[in-house]
Amino acid sequence: MRSYDISKHVVVKAFQRVKANKGAAGVDDESLDAFEADLKNNLYKIWNRMCSGSYFPPPVKVVEIPKKSAGKRILGVPTVADRVAQMVVKIYFERKVEPFFHPDSYGYRPEKSAIDALDVTRQRCWKYDWVLEFDIKGLFDNIDHELLMKAVRKHTSNPWVILYIERWLKAPFQMPDGAVVQRTKGTPQGGVVSPVLANLFLHYAFDMWMVKNHPDKPFARYADDAVAHCYTRQGAEMLLTSLKSRMAECKLELHPDKTRIVYCHDSNRRGDYPETSFDFLGYTFRPRMAKNKQGEFFTSFAPAVGNKAKKHMRQTIRKWHMQLRSDKTLEELSQMFNPVIRGWINYYCRFYGSGLYAVLDQINLTLVRWAQRKYKKLRAHKRRAAQWLDRIARREPVLFKHWEMGIFLAAG
Repeated sequence: MRSYDISKHVVVKAFQRVKANKGAAGVDDESLDAFEADLKNNLYKIWNRMCSGSYFPPPVKVVEIPKKSAGKRILGVPTVADRVAQMVVKIYFERKVEPFFHPDSYGYRPEKSAIDALDVTRQRCWKYDWVLEFDIKGLFDNIDHELLMKAVRKHTSNPWVILYIERWLKAPFQMPDGAVVQRTKGTPQGGVVSPVLANLFLHYAFDMWMVKNHPDKPFARYADDAVAHCYTRQGAEMLLTSLKSRMAECKLELHPDKTRIVYCHDSNRRGDYPETSFDFLGYTFRPRMAKNKQGEFFTSFAPAVGNKAKKHMRQTIRKWHMQLRSDKTLEELSQMFNPVIRGWINYYCRFYGSGLYAVLDQINLTLVRWAQRKYKKLRAHKRRAAQWLDRIARREPVLFKHWEMGIFLAAG
């Protein structure tokens, strides 16, 4: 007997999306390839159990990953089968809640991006003198289940969607040492359905609260990271006090180290204030020199790639150990690393792109060391190696994405 009517087509579609997102194995150590080897049978079992109401999620595998700044982030990795089941629910549920979400909520949403959030924030910094930058401490770990389910039921009466969301919220963690830990709050960061649930929670905890209580203060929110714009410092201070109380009501807390009031200093604004920069989505907003159409220099409050992001990229380049890969050709190195370089450029060169040049220069210097190691005639001649690579870069600029931008080697 089937208790619930769930489309087989949607289950297949859910797997296709999970496969496109890739991802590691969960507690059962079953990889995507292994799951796909018996795909028809595996998808049938998921569909059959979900339709009968007998699907219960296995524990979520806990993986600790280092943060860009400091410390570690707890990532929950469901099994491949559980990711497919979660995607089925997401497909049904997301289309119910998405039309209600605020236009300035940008994280994990169709047709929205971090670049959109950065662009609107940049423009608002020119109109508003003050910014409240804030981050919600451990959002995914601390979402209150009762409040969240109240919001879920507000947007759907579908019994199996409600049933499985509740089960995923209660699914235990399996720690790295094998211990199983029960959960009473939070939705695992790494779960397929978690982003839409987090957005739904903050839709009521923050977005709609701002619309009702602070309609004169526009904001941009990307998951738990957000900025709000104010005309005056007093207005920003009042908002901060009010926001702390609101987060406490929702059993959340603002991150003390990532919450600040910032003055958007530029050529048209006077006053000496200690905080004149903030970080948002990997970019640092601060006063920068710019040139107008008449060729005159002025101070603009603008975003460029932040120091934390640059540090992370430099660490990534070092981890590549490109200079040690003398068994590879230049073309093979391009195939290995160009997708990452392209991603950096596409994201961090959208605003004040020259801020990324120092990182891209480091790639060139690493390629010089690779050339010295690979070719004996260049081993003791760094300048000659740089000149040799520079000639190749100018002749074949499409080989590496940053060469296409004209960032060649300092051949001397």
